[in-house]
Formats: sequence, structure tokens, C-alpha cells
Amino acid sequence: MVDRPSRPSAISPTAAGPQPQVDVSDDKVTARLPTGESVEVLLHGATVISWKSGSKGNTENLWLSEAAVLDGSKPVRGGVPVVFPVFGPPPKSGHATSSLPQHGFARNSRWEYLGKSSTESTGDNTSENSIKLDFGLYSSALSDTFRKAWPYDFGVVYSVTLGKDSLQTMMNVRNEGKEGFEFQVLLHTYLRVKDISKCQITGLAGTTYTDKVLDAKDHSSTSPSLSITGEVDRVYKSIKQSTTSVQEDGKSRFDVVRDNLEDTVVWNPWIEKAKGMGDFKPDDGYKNMLCVEVGAVDGWQKLEGGESWEGGQIMKSLL
Repeated sequence: MVDRPSRPSAISPTAAGPQPQVDVSDDKVTARLPTGESVEVLLHGATVISWKSGSKGNTENLWLSEAAVLDGSKPVRGGVPVVFPVFGPPPKSGHATSSLPQHGFARNSRWEYLGKSSTESTGDNTSENSIKLDFGLYSSALSDTFRKAWPYDFGVVYSVTLGKDSLQTMMNVRNEGKEGFEFQVLLHTYLRVKDISKCQITGLAGTTYTDKVLDAKDHSSTSPSLSITGEVDRVYKSIKQSTTSVQEDGKSRFDVVRDNLEDTVVWNPWIEKAKGMGDFKPDDGYKNMLCVEVGAVDGWQKLEGGESWEGGQIMKSLL
């Protein structure tokens, strides 16, 4: 288990003003701020399926397929799935993750809700409020199949913090055993946009990216911005800037700020691939989504026994 001496405990109301609220059901945790912002997290995969911000919390920032399966039988198409301990198809042989499914087991496993903590206002300024939800995944809770395929002792704590016009998602990975292991991690975020043809992505210039659509080879990113005009699946590596931004119709829409993560995947399936995915609905949903996925996927992170690693992102809605 991950040592958590400061594990969140139940919150006792200490202020007269409205305070953050958390609702827990058998399959989902929902948090809501007094100003209306909200987040919904499935226990299956610890997948964030909704993040609403803006005036009265009526702006949905994440894209979720109309055909997304939310009953725990398969990974969720949309929201923010957690990719761990391997990104993409695992190495064919010779690596500890070779027997795992694509994108690993975190998004296919049921996580434990560990609790909540909050920053609460003590007066009328409820915009100061934030709420943090912690979720845990441990080797002892894996299915027999996953445990056999990746027999390491580990603990992961995933923290989802909702603030005014922001959502922070952080992963803490700890090696609980004596044998070292390697891993990759990615936060597979599906941002919701109004029109993909009017979007531009900045903050990726001066980097090298692998183009999985073109030839799976490395290319240099020299343009100050990227527009989506067809299928795109690129892995941008060792990015110097901490922030990747999305503009829509010439206006700032999102900032995605990496924390101890150097790589970012940009993905949109476009027309034909969207039609070919049974859980991607509607077929033209590609027009309203853009994946900007922060991660550590170029090479491997390694943890020896007792060591830990932390990384994540802060997403800001700029409407």
C-alpha cells in the first residue's frame, strides 16, 4: 500500500458560507463547488467523465462518446482515461509489460475511493473553494490476469482537484516491493471543442514528434501552431514549454500545463477511423473533440523498491 500519513479525512463544516459537496455512489464520485463547477469520476478506471466550469457550471469541457460504456466492462471512450503502466500496444517481447493489453490495466480496473480534502472559504468569496478527490489502485486489487501479466507490488494514488475554471489530475506511483519495475503513464484527455476545423494548438514548436499516421518516424515541429485538417496521431517528446494551449476561432479555450511530464500526444481520429470505432458516437463526433494527452511515454520511468514518482497536469478552461 502507498504510505499516506496525510490521507484526507471527512470534512467538518467550519464556515457559514456554502461549501464544496461530494456525493459517492457504488460506481461514481461527484464533486461540486458552490459556484457551480463540478467533476464526475468513475471508480472504473478512475476515469473523469465530466468536468463543468464557467458561469453556474454549465460549460462541459470534456468530450464523452454517446456510446461510451460506463458499466465497467471495457475502457471508457472519452473523458480522461488513465493509461498505466504501458502506453499504446506493449512491446512484442522482452519487456515486463509485453503480456498486458494496449494502454495497460489502470483504465480497466476498479479503483478505491480514498477520500476528499478541500480548501474552503470562510466568508462570501466562494471562488476560493477547491475540492480534492483521491483514488487508489494497488497490486493486491488487480484481477488474476493482470496480476499474472505484471507481478509487481505497487501502489498508485490518483488525485483529482476541482477548482474555479481548473482541474488538476496527479498520479503518484510507488514501488511497494523489492524488485524494480519500469512503467509509462499518460492522461488520455478528450477536450470538448465546438469545431475542430477552427482550432489551433500552440506550445509544441521546437520539438520532435513521432507521426503514427504518416510513417511512424520522427519529425521536427517548426510551425508555431498546429491545425487539425485530417487524422492526427502524434507523440511530441521532451517538450521544453510547460504549457500546451488550444485556441478556437481565434480565442483562447484551454491551457494544459504539464507537471513532471515531458511528452504530449495529440490525437483526432477524423472521419474514417471514427466510423470504424463501435464506441465512438456520433460518427461525426470527431468535429467536437481534441485529445491533448500529457504523459511520460518516450522511454520508461524506473522505480526501485521503496521509490516513488509523481506527475500530472492542470487543465484550465479559459472561456
